[in-house]
Amino acid sequence: MKATVLGAAIVVLSALALQPATAQDGITSLRGQAALDEGPAAVNIHRPNVGKAFTRSYRQQPPLVPHRVDKYQIDIKANQCMGCHDWPQNVEHNAPKISETHYLSPTGVRLNRVSGSRWFCNQCHVPQVQAQALVPNEFKSSNDMKK
Repeated sequence: MKATVLGAAIVVLSALALQPATAQDGITSLRGQAALDEGPAAVNIHRPNVGKAFTRSYRQQPPLVPHRVDKYQIDIKANQCMGCHDWPQNVEHNAPKISETHYLSPTGVRLNRVSGSRWFCNQCHVPQVQAQALVPNEFKSSNDMKK
């Protein structure tokens, strides 16, 4: 009998723990009360340097992408970035070749294909946009620090 009551209590507590946080809990999202499918349409973002290489803000910054990628398929089976940036297609498309570091396994073994840990390009490489900052930011690039 005690095991049945204990089991029922665990089920109830688990269900409560899985409930989404609400404004009554003192937690709100940046979207406020709007559901994910509500709210304004995406902002048309100005891309001033499409097709040009961008200046990096710090030495180890991954290169920014000078073109749209919002419709690119990048998942466990396909990566459309590879069609232009993997060797030897990069020569045909006049695109920058993927860094040699992307052909190393996490343990340092050289591979003939892009490492699985580097497969999802948009984890590090993002399209540059000229958009208003979402939060206050006082970042200064390393070039600005030299002045």
